[in-house]
Amino acid sequence: MQKNNFYSKINDKSSLKEVSTLFLSGDEALGRGAYESGLRVACAYPGTPSTEIVQHLSGYDEIDAQWSVNEKVAFEVALGAAVGGARSLYACKHVGLNVAMDPLMTSAYTGINAGFIIVVCDDPGLHSSQNEQDTRWVSIYAKLPLIEPSSPSEAYECVKEAFLISEKFDTPVIIRLTTRVAHSKENVNCGIRTEIPVKNLPLDISKYVMVPGNAYKRHIQVEKRIEDLSKYSEKTILNTVEKLDSGLGFITSGVSYLYVKENYPDASVLKLSLTYPFCDKKIIDFAKSVKKVVVIEELDPFLENHVRELGIDFICKDSSFKTGELKPEYIPLIVEGQKKVEKPSGARKPVLCQGCPHRFVFTALRKLKTYVSGDIGCYTLGATPPLSSLHTCVCMGAGVTIHEGLRRAHPDNKKIVGVIGDSTFIHSGITGLINAVYNDAKGVIIILDNSTTAMTGGQDHPATGRNITGKQAHKLVLENLVSSCGVNNVDVLSPYNYKEFENLIKQRLSEDSLSVIIAREPCRLVNRDRKPAPQYDQSKCKKCGICLSIDCPGISKTENGFIQVNTELCTGCNLCVHVCSPKALRIHE
Repeated sequence: MQKNNFYSKINDKSSLKEVSTLFLSGDEALGRGAYESGLRVACAYPGTPSTEIVQHLSGYDEIDAQWSVNEKVAFEVALGAAVGGARSLYACKHVGLNVAMDPLMTSAYTGINAGFIIVVCDDPGLHSSQNEQDTRWVSIYAKLPLIEPSSPSEAYECVKEAFLISEKFDTPVIIRLTTRVAHSKENVNCGIRTEIPVKNLPLDISKYVMVPGNAYKRHIQVEKRIEDLSKYSEKTILNTVEKLDSGLGFITSGVSYLYVKENYPDASVLKLSLTYPFCDKKIIDFAKSVKKVVVIEELDPFLENHVRELGIDFICKDSSFKTGELKPEYIPLIVEGQKKVEKPSGARKPVLCQGCPHRFVFTALRKLKTYVSGDIGCYTLGATPPLSSLHTCVCMGAGVTIHEGLRRAHPDNKKIVGVIGDSTFIHSGITGLINAVYNDAKGVIIILDNSTTAMTGGQDHPATGRNITGKQAHKLVLENLVSSCGVNNVDVLSPYNYKEFENLIKQRLSEDSLSVIIAREPCRLVNRDRKPAPQYDQSKCKKCGICLSIDCPGISKTENGFIQVNTELCTGCNLCVHVCSPKALRIHE
């Protein structure tokens, strides 16, 4: 498949088209099912746990796949392809869908010309996210059908059904995965691709131009469509009843279904895969067929609220289960009406990789006693102790805009700094920088340019000069872009030049202007070059611990209070040498 990213790929490209059993994750299985359904265009911005969907699809020559600069752009390109008559797919994580909500809401009105699938991957448990939102509510808000597979093989089948629903009812269809479904793996029996011809361009202004008069008429169609989909949900194979023990019955969806079957294999189950619109008659009939009804779902009371509206008496989870992942061992506790007991996870503290250039930046910012508005990326780990030098993190692009707001609240505080990554700057930092220039903001913005979208696995973006397939593309030059935005003071420097970098920050902080420093050094997973580990002279060591404060995995404390350098982990970046005042650490000669 692709050769542009540093993480391993799932298959040899030649094996992707074969009719065979493949061991696929939920993301990959959904992508495979979409490929077999005649998918032609796929767009996304990388975001865990959804990244591998379009990454997988880029391995097929028949599919025009792209990393878009952000989720809104990706949605609109994919929607445009669907309006143009080509089956298309858009993929994102839950917070990414927030970025695309504007076109999503209106796409419900316009409808489609060819099948259009919106795949959103929620992250219960916040494995790699800044919040734990439940995207199922979007289906009600946008009045779009919602499908929830419970496993990779179901994701493979559901996306095929989703394309049929999309075209039958003239609507985008949301498919919601969660982290466990997206990243768990299963043998999937794969078939061959069905070629779906591209339809002619539609000449229908009343349907696709959403001025108020047209939108009002389309809204009437949207309400009619929901009614039709509700009738369809009663008979679709996506909603099934497993009638076993009449004493106990579960209403559930998604991965929660597997947890129910693991704990109560003999219980009756109403398994909802077309979760919205609700199949009211089927829910009521199922509830009547069992003595005790239990609703099992992860995060919000999406199913619970509706079942309650139907007047059904049922058992639901205690409010303590509304946060975090729903684990298999929780199911009996819910049935018995117990509360969740939180236990320490035992997980290790996340830490920047050894030799990471971001560590140099945050070490300098901490030394200069700055207040740092952060952003979404590996560099968010600058907030963790002992670095503790990133103080806000809200969403992508906010490293620039929150910085401006902080400076407006404290105009005389010159020690407020904004940081943002290279991919994230392109995603949504550019507009914030233009706003700062336009409104005469002051301060220092640091673009942490590590030449990749590192946090989600090392995907390319416009400033790397390669596209999703690894082919050469136009390379965006960040310093030229920043200058074009109107910033007069633009510096480019490797943070590995630590003293020079620290002095540059100090100089720019002292000025009454807007400055951008591009801290350019490739991610350690892109550039794996190593230098010899520094030499350590224990006789000079004061046991001050300053070398430990940079939070490098390659340095640890011994039982007698001295330190040791792990030469297997050390990359020879020598940040510890720069910060060691007693000179106990020195560059290897």
